Parts: sequence; structure tokens; C-alpha cells
Amino acid sequence: MDLVGACRAFVSVSKHGSFTDGAAAARMSQSVASRRVAALEERFGEQLFERTSRRAVLTPFGRDMLPVARQLVQAADVLLHEAEAAKRKPWRLAVPGTCSTVDLARLVAEARGHDITLDLRVAAPAQRMELIHAQQARAALLAVPPAEATWTVPLGLAGAHDPGVKRVYLETLRVGRASPDPARRVWLQPEDDVPHIRDPLTRLRDALGLRPAQLVAASDLTTAAAEVLCTRDLLLCSPAQAAELALHWCPIGEIALGRGYALAAAADGNPQHIEARLGDAIACCLGADTRADTARGTTA
Repeated sequence: MDLVGACRAFVSVSKHGSFTDGAAAARMSQSVASRRVAALEERFGEQLFERTSRRAVLTPFGRDMLPVARQLVQAADVLLHEAEAAKRKPWRLAVPGTCSTVDLARLVAEARGHDITLDLRVAAPAQRMELIHAQQARAALLAVPPAEATWTVPLGLAGAHDPGVKRVYLETLRVGRASPDPARRVWLQPEDDVPHIRDPLTRLRDALGLRPAQLVAASDLTTAAAEVLCTRDLLLCSPAQAAELALHWCPIGEIALGRGYALAAAADGNPQHIEARLGDAIACCLGADTRADTARGTTA
């Protein structure tokens, strides 16, 4: 038996003194109100109303039960109201700075379609982790190695000029000591200045005999992109970023690199429903074509 529904019918009928009027006020049919009150009477083993052709008059037992039934209905209404308010509570989500404005706007719009209100905070990888630990964000897209990721984004090298090759090999950036030309650099944007991306590149740079200054971590994407646009330098980035900057993108010849992302929540959050409903929109924001497990299966 729906105890709250039965009590709602009981309270409404007692207020209006009629099954017809009480049922209409409670937004249910008269037959439904009658069945619910009858079920409540059967459960209690006592009549709640003296029924006449026109009126429904409370019995002494009904008068005793009415205050408690009214409290139950009011408590249920408060519960439903709080549940709706909790659903509308904004999810402060920390996201990478590599996401474009239009993709973030689409993510927010799609979330609204799922009754989720997103409050986005753009931050660097370390800052996103801090926001979670300080509980200043309910969830964050954390930078993780691709093997631990839900979403992966392929990385390659992009330049202002078409290299005319399918892959760019870092060994081609090596210059002799007597060369008059400036050494070409590879720029890392803040999103990629993380150990699982920076360290393999550093080891490869040293193994190939490149100069230390040929791998540069930029303070922001704008600075790095400006250097690439006016020189022969290269930017480590995703295909989506290269397209946005009108750069020519190629994978790296010697090594496969990728950004990995996982959705993590603060202590009071559970991001599973966000991941389930907005996973594809998040992938679009990140520039990931597929989920990480699919990508790994393809690689294998």
C-alpha cells in the first residue's frame, strides 16, 4: 500500500468533507481516493469516515488519526521539495583549459537536458586536484595516465607549416653545434606539463641528443601558440587544438603520447550519474573520439 498516497487522500477528503471534492483537490480520481482510503481503513481495522450520499464525516477514530496523517503528508512534501532542490544544486566541475568555449557551452546545455546544473571551473591539472581536496569543486576531470583513464586524447606535434610527412620524428630537430639556424623547440602547454607526458618526452629528448632548451613548458597556451605561429617551432597538442589554431598536426614518430582523464569527486559527491549521462559530451570537450577502453582495444 502507498501509505503516503493513502494519507494524502484521507487528509484531502477530510478537509473538503467530500470524496469528490477531496479527490479533485488531491489531483486524483474519486475512485482512486476511495480505494486508498478503504485500503487505509483495512490496514487500521477501523473506519475513518461515516459515508453518506453527499458527505464524508470523520469518525472519532478518523479524528484521532488525522493530525498524524497530516504530519506524514507534510513531511513527504518537504522530502520531495528537498529532493528537487538537491537535483538542481549546481555541480561545480573543474575542467581543463584545453576545452573550447563552444564545447563547454554544449556540455552545460546537454547537462540541463538531464536536470543537471553545471558550474564549470577552468583550471590547470594541479589546481583541479587542489579544488577536489579542498572541496571547492564537487567533481573534476583529473589528468591521469591513459592506462587509468576513462577518456584519452591523442597528442602529436603541430606547426605553422605543412611538414609533408605522416609522422614527425623528434630526431629531425637535432642540430649540429656549428649550425647557424636556431634549434627548433617543442612547446608544452600547461595541460601537458604532467609527469606521464613530460617525463617520457624528456627522456626521448635526451636519448636523441636534443638540447635541453628544445623542450619548453609554456606558462599558457597563447604564449606557446604564438611562438609556433611565428617560428618553425612545434606545439604538443591534440588534433582538435591544432585545427582550432589552424596548425598542421602529425603524430610523433618515436613515441605515442596521450592525455588521460578520469572524473573524480569530492567527499560529498558521486560523479557516476554525470559520467553515465554526459560521457559523450565530456569526450567532445576533451577532444577524445572514444572512451579509453575502446581506444585501448583498438590499439591492441
